[in-house]
Amino acid sequence: MFSRPVSFFVAGAAGAATLTAASAPSPLYPVYQRLWGFSAFTLTVVFAVYVFALLAALLTVGSLSDRVGRRPVASAALVLLAVGMLLFAIAGGTGGLIVARIVQGFAVGAATGTTTAMIMDSAPNPRVGSIVSSAAPAVGITIGAVLAGALVEFAPLPRQLVYWILAVVFLVLAALVWWIPERARPEPASRDSLRQSLRQSLWRSLRPSAGLPPVTRPIFLALLPSMAAVWALAGLYLSLGSSVLGSVLEVHSHFVVGIVLGVFFTAGIAGTIVSTVAPPRWGEWFGYGTLALGVLATITAMLLSSLPLYVAGSLVAGLGFGAAFRHAVNALGEAAPAVQRGEVFATMYIVSYLAFSVPALAAGLAVVRFGLKPTAVAYGALEVALVLIAAVAGVVRARRQVNENALRLTRQSVAEGESPCQTD
Repeated sequence: MFSRPVSFFVAGAAGAATLTAASAPSPLYPVYQRLWGFSAFTLTVVFAVYVFALLAALLTVGSLSDRVGRRPVASAALVLLAVGMLLFAIAGGTGGLIVARIVQGFAVGAATGTTTAMIMDSAPNPRVGSIVSSAAPAVGITIGAVLAGALVEFAPLPRQLVYWILAVVFLVLAALVWWIPERARPEPASRDSLRQSLRQSLWRSLRPSAGLPPVTRPIFLALLPSMAAVWALAGLYLSLGSSVLGSVLEVHSHFVVGIVLGVFFTAGIAGTIVSTVAPPRWGEWFGYGTLALGVLATITAMLLSSLPLYVAGSLVAGLGFGAAFRHAVNALGEAAPAVQRGEVFATMYIVSYLAFSVPALAAGLAVVRFGLKPTAVAYGALEVALVLIAAVAGVVRARRQVNENALRLTRQSVAEGESPCQTD
């Protein structure tokens, strides 16, 4: 078995690699459209099937690792992800692309909650675990977008090579995760109870469900607007970002498209790190402020057709993406019982991917009727509204926490005052 530091590294690599697959097709969408001649609506369908498959996985096997262990679920998901990459590589039309997206979506959904829980389980402390688990998506998405853009522009086999490379990476990681010790799985008392527990776990997990331990529900509900704001913006970049850069800002290099998309998610890594050196409340407000400011800058850039301003806005918004998401992961990781982290993070990703997908799907349909630039600007305005709601929810949560702490101290003082030592 790996030592704890090595386990932590492998778990982080698996978490990042999972999201690398999610972003790798993004710079290729314009290529697919030109090659196979499908419409913006068809592109929306390709995006939709991925999201639906991902949500189906989160609802069915998202919490399975809490019952049967992290390793088998993570390994199986990574193998399935490798299969999805091979399907992308051999796709010869829209039908093949849709099948590949379905397999990819289910694999990503099965892996995300499990790898996040695995990172938290093997982290040296909760703070470091929250940093890595919240930075992993940004790292993976950045690598996927930049790698795909570079290979499409400069390498042979531009539509296949990135998928062959990723398939090999996923198979290697699928083997390595078996060497990570299980740290949070409750052990049954006997072999018979193990069999019974396994049968019940599989049956219960395969029934569509989502849930939260009672102790995490208040903080989860308070963080809903924040998670929605963060992932709705990620959905904009990965669904319409390439089209905005090509059609509105007239960027025709696939490599440059990948770089610009990578700027946002690279800044997300920096935002994650910056938020750790500030007090929790300041880190949260840093996230909301930079998120809103960056989106406003990108809206202005689209209206003015200014690529430099768009890149600058993406950079600032990315800082907010990383800081706000790290705050949510840290708060949920601290509140969740260790043996239920898979369930908690699976539910977090269900909400996150709904926010990631529903506005993006609506935007894809709106592009057909209203055009790309008006749709992207309206999407940005929706994002700013979500950030404002998240900020208000943060104020309410902070006041409630202050009141609860004051009430707890008052009760403690009263209890201590009314419990003198009595002697006969």
